[in-house]
This record gives sequence, structure tokens and C-alpha cells, in this order.
Amino acid sequence: MRTKLILMAAVMAFTYGAAQEKQNVNPQIKIYSKKIDSIVVSEKSKMNAELDMIDKDFKDKKITSEEKQKQRTEIASKYQQTINEKVDAQQSELQSATKEMVKNAVFMDRDSIHKNEMWVGLNGLNMKLGQRRKTNPMHSLKTVELSVSMMGTGLTSKNQPFNFYDKNSDTRNTIINSSQMALRYEGQVGGFKSPVFYRVGLGMRFDQYVPKYGKVFKQEDNNLFVDDFDRGNLKKTQFNNTYLYVPVDLRFVLNPKYVEYNGVEYLDNKKKQLSLVMGVYGGVKIGSVNYIKYSNENSRRIVERERIMQGVNDFIIGGKFGISYGSLKVFVQKDFTPVFNDSALLKNKYGVQIGIEFVNIIF
Repeated sequence: MRTKLILMAAVMAFTYGAAQEKQNVNPQIKIYSKKIDSIVVSEKSKMNAELDMIDKDFKDKKITSEEKQKQRTEIASKYQQTINEKVDAQQSELQSATKEMVKNAVFMDRDSIHKNEMWVGLNGLNMKLGQRRKTNPMHSLKTVELSVSMMGTGLTSKNQPFNFYDKNSDTRNTIINSSQMALRYEGQVGGFKSPVFYRVGLGMRFDQYVPKYGKVFKQEDNNLFVDDFDRGNLKKTQFNNTYLYVPVDLRFVLNPKYVEYNGVEYLDNKKKQLSLVMGVYGGVKIGSVNYIKYSNENSRRIVERERIMQGVNDFIIGGKFGISYGSLKVFVQKDFTPVFNDSALLKNKYGVQIGIEFVNIIF
């Protein structure tokens, strides 16, 4: 459900950006329009002043009704001619703006057009919203982006931190059972040719743990543990941890390509790049919920959502290592601190995730 909402929001944002793009008008056209409006308003104000004088003369019985109508017609014709003459004098400006628009439409490089982009690849949905991708490559060296990842989350022991498929674990090892999303800023470290970038973000992480078949998480006597389910026919169960987290990354471009602009050489961040990503993150737990769905002799469907009050640490700190090429990004995350505390009677307590970014939206 979370994934569907994210995708819907992304498409809506893309549509909105496209609509906003159509509102951009050549600056010279705007200036021309304002000048014409100013001419009309100014001359109309003068005309109304003269018409008011005629109305006053008519009320004072200085002129007849026929003379009033005649004078009004003459004044209106006079100001109409004045407005037309002044507008004609501005037409050279309109022609200049029109020629520039035609020139830009025909000759301007596609990368300099204000546009949205969306593409789907092996890693999922990628979008660039409302970017004015100017010719100056400096503008591509700083970005704000929304990333959404799918992950397989498992538990390991302190002595075997990367034993992802530990058969002795109390939980199953599944390929995709968790996700995370973050809004992050990326900037360049050093000069314009530097292959090093930093990222800082804020996001949400959703971890899910599923006990082995026929078992569920239970909390009793201030302890959290996994035990057999004995209240009917177990259909589905999962233990959910939700975190608010802050990721901080360094990205190293391994195959930097450069472009020159106005005599200055820049790293070309628009090209496909092979990069290594190393980072750390810290998170605070928002909540832990134990979900159990089962049936018994009295009901075919019973759903329980129990808030977990003990056994889970409130904070996590971890590290990340990833590799990316273009828009394809895969990574491994390892929690340095245990997910579960001493009140949890579990064999493995440290989280590890293997993931892929499947949504990447650059604003």
C-alpha cells in the first residue's frame, strides 16, 4: 500500500510539473504585454476625465443631448486612434520577442529546455521534475531528490554480522520484506572537477520481521520472544518496526567525465556514472506493532494488531555501502547497534538489509 501511494504521488507531481511548464512565457512577451496594458490604462483614464467634463456640462445645461453624444463620440475616436498609434510603435518589440521564441524552439539544445522526464528501468521508476537543465553544468552538481528503496531485512548475531541467511535465526530470510524512503540533498565536495559528493537526508524506514512457520512474536512478563501459535489456524503474521532516520552518505564517482563551459572545466553529472556510496545513518523508533491474522472455530478471520512495549531499542545507528551505475543503485546496510535489547529472547538481534532503489525523483 505504501508503494502504491508513493507512485501515485510521483505521477501527480510529474503531471503538475508539466502543467506548470506550459505557464512559462518568453520574458520579452511579458514586458510587451505590460507596456500595452499600461498604454491602454493611461489613455482610458484621460478619456474618462474628458467624458466626465462633458457629462458635467450636460448636467449644468451648457450643452444639449445631441451635442453631448457628438462630443463623446469624437473623444472616443480620438483616444482610440492614440492607443492604436502607441501600440503600433511597440510592434518592433513584439516582433523581436517572437523571433527569439522561434529561434529557441528550433535551435535550443534539448538539455536547456524546462521539462520533466520519467523513465522506467530495471531499478523501477525514475523521474526528473521541473528542472531547468541549463547549459551551465554547474547546476547539475547540486540536486534534491526523493528516493524509495525495497529491501530484504534479516537478523544476524554480533559475532557474525553479515550472516544474512542464518538458519538459526528466529525469523525467516525473505528477499523483499522492508522499505525506506528519504528526501535528500546532494552537493559536490571540493572544486567543480571533484569526483566526491555528499548527501544528507531525512526519511522513514519500515522494517518487517516474519517468524518461522507456525510461530509468532509474543510479549509476556516484560520479555519479547518467538513461540508457537496455539489459538487457531495462523494465516499471516509480521513484526513491524518504523523509524524516522537521517542518512549521511559520500558518493565517489569512479569514471568521471568532464565538460568545459566558458573556459571552466566541470565534472559532467548528466552522464552515466559508476559510483561507490559509503555512509552512516541514525534512526529513532516511532513504533513497533505485532500483526497476527488467524482463524478458529468461532471465526474465519481474526486480525490482531498489538503494540510492542518492550524488547525493542529506541535508537539505531548503522552503516551503508552501495554501488550505482546511472539510475541503477544497489546497497547493503548494517545496523551497528542491536534492533532488539536484552528483554528480547532472540538468538539474533542485529539488523542487516540488502536493497535496491526502485524510485528516484530528482526535483
